[in-house]
This record gives sequence, C-alpha cells and structure tokens, in this order.
Amino acid sequence: AAGLKSLARHVAHDGARHAPAAVEGIDPLLRGARWVQPRAVVEVEYRGLGGNGLLRQASFKALREDKSPDDLADPDRPAAAGGDDPMKNAPRPDAAAVVITHPGRLIYPAEGIRKQDVADYYRAVMDWFLPGVAGRPTSVIRCPDGVEKACFFQKHAIAGLKHVDVVPIEEESGSRADYLVPRSAEAVIELVQFGAVEFHPWGASADAPDVADRLVFDLDPGPDVGWDRVVAAARTVRAQLEQLGLEGFLRTTGGKGLHVVLPLRPALDWATAKGFAQAFAQSLAQAHPLDFVAVASKAQRKGRIYLDYLRNSRGATSVASYSLRAREGAPVAVPLRWDELGRIGGGAHYTLRNLPGRLARLRADPWEGIDTLEQDLARVLDALGGDGTADE
Repeated sequence: AAGLKSLARHVAHDGARHAPAAVEGIDPLLRGARWVQPRAVVEVEYRGLGGNGLLRQASFKALREDKSPDDLADPDRPAAAGGDDPMKNAPRPDAAAVVITHPGRLIYPAEGIRKQDVADYYRAVMDWFLPGVAGRPTSVIRCPDGVEKACFFQKHAIAGLKHVDVVPIEEESGSRADYLVPRSAEAVIELVQFGAVEFHPWGASADAPDVADRLVFDLDPGPDVGWDRVVAAARTVRAQLEQLGLEGFLRTTGGKGLHVVLPLRPALDWATAKGFAQAFAQSLAQAHPLDFVAVASKAQRKGRIYLDYLRNSRGATSVASYSLRAREGAPVAVPLRWDELGRIGGGAHYTLRNLPGRLARLRADPWEGIDTLEQDLARVLDALGGDGTADE
C-alpha cells in the first residue's frame, strides 16, 4: 500500500479532471477521478477485462522500472492463440549491457546510496557473489522505492526478465511454479534493475531441488545479548560440528547474528538433513541452556541465542554471501575465516562502502574449498545411530 501511495503521488501531481481521450461509457464512479498522462508502468494481477478494455479487480504488484509507457503497444502483449508472436523477430539487448533505469533513485536514503551504486556494488563483487547463487532457486527482496519504503519478497518469475532463468518446481501444495534462478552476472544485474537489493538462495541446486547440499545454522541473538556472546556461541557450534567430523564455514549476516554453513557432499534428502539440523540445535540448547534456545518463540530468546534450524527445509532460503541487506547502513553478509571472528564488532561490520576494500586485500577466499569438501552426513548419522545423537 505504501508503494502504491508513493506511485500515486508521483504520477498525479498534475492530473486533470477531464479525460485526455474520448472514452465511451465512463463509469459514473470515475467522474470525480483525476486523469494523468502515462508516466510509469506497473505490474498488476487482474480477474478479467471489462468494457473499454478496463481491467477487472486489478491488484497492484510492482513498479516496472524496466519499461516506459511508450513500450506498451500491442506487440508487447502475448500473441493470440494460434497466432504468431509479434516480438519473435524483435532485436534482443546485448546480454553484457543491462541498462539501469532511474540510476539516481535513492535506495539507501540515509547513506546517499543510489540505485546505480547498488548495481556498481554487485558488479564489483560479482566474482565473489555469483558462485553462491548461480544455478540455485533464489528469492530476492525488492525495494523499488528504497529500503525505507515498501519492500517485498519475490521468489516466482517476473514478467519482462530476459537474462534470469526460471525453473518449474513442485511446491508443497502439489502445484508447480516457476522459480527465479540466476545463472550469470547479467541475471544478477537485471534483478537489481528490477529493484532487488537482497538475494536469498536455496540450500539446493535448481537441477536437484529435492536434496540439500548446504545447511545453515543461524545464530539469532536476543536483543539483550552482547556480541561477545554471539562470537562464543559460533565457536561452540563449530566445536560441536568438529566433534562429529564436520567442518562449518562462518558468515556474518549483515544483521545482529552469524551463520555457520555446513556443505554436504554428497547431497542428502531434505527430510534427513532437516532432522539432523533440528537434533543438533536441540542438543546444543539442552547442553547449554543459558546460551542457546532452539524454539522460535521470542519470549524464550531473552538473554539467549536462537539457533534457527528451520532454514534447513525444502524451499527455505538464507541470505547469500556478499548480498546487501535492506537495512540502515547498507550492511553486507560476508564470509569470514574463523580466525577473523574476534576482529569484527558485529554482524553488520561490513557494508557496501567498506567491503570492496576488504576484498582487494584478501589473498585467498575465506571459504576456499567449500564446493569440493567431501562431507557425507548420511555416514555421520549412521555412526551416531541415525538421528544425530550418539549411541549410549
């Protein structure tokens, strides 16, 4: 609703009381409306067409910044059944040159960070960022009017995308839906052009969505938990994984917490993977009741750290490494070496402004080897009795 109100203010400041074109049979309820020249293109859902081609029960979804009103001629609409697609011979844009429209639009107003700055950031870190999302179903958080206004979560296909792949995936309801799957730098920048700020991939590939190849333990501290305790908790998680013969990789979240990411090679079915994650979180909460809680209730998080294992289920997502967050300060989720943990002051330590400097100084990837590390969780579970707990 906030985005729609903002758009209305944008286009209607010089509206007129009389329709700019002759329209037959105007609904009497519209006679008090203000008529405006086309200024913006929006994406809507609707139930059908009424008289004069008006949309019935139209519902605003998003501002389409990739199009101008001049683009909306009949050839942009789907061809009628049995007819030719009028756009099939139209020239396609160069895949290496995704144009950023409205480059001066403020995305992080408090920091003066514009849409072009966001695109330039992702281009600058692309070699680091792309491996974490390429080929994975990826949801995005889109903030077309900036992070201080309405943002929304998008996981399904968006009309107008030319570089982003989509993959049909069966959902829990049994129906199939087209999920966004970026596979290239052009796809990432195109999503930025559509207002994407954050990227959240699955822990599975689009080619094998029914098996997990990564688990994420999200350490989410209560509001009264200091950073030193979050650091200690992450080290406890690491030590517990090492006792099981497993290696975890560390990431700031761009928020208050940390992620410990567990690669699985070979991949494992989601039910087994989630069962392990749940048992692991509950075991830590039982062993360290003053530090951890494994239930989502905010009332129980006071003074403790919620070890969120629910991200480890089919269709769940976690923020991508090097993704911006739609939060004050333009923080970034950043992979770390474990020996760096004591050198940072919080989960939002790195931002759009200071991260490029860090990357320029790095001599090696903090997560080097994560995609080739052999970790057979099924074998570990067999040794532990099948449920993540050791046999007595």
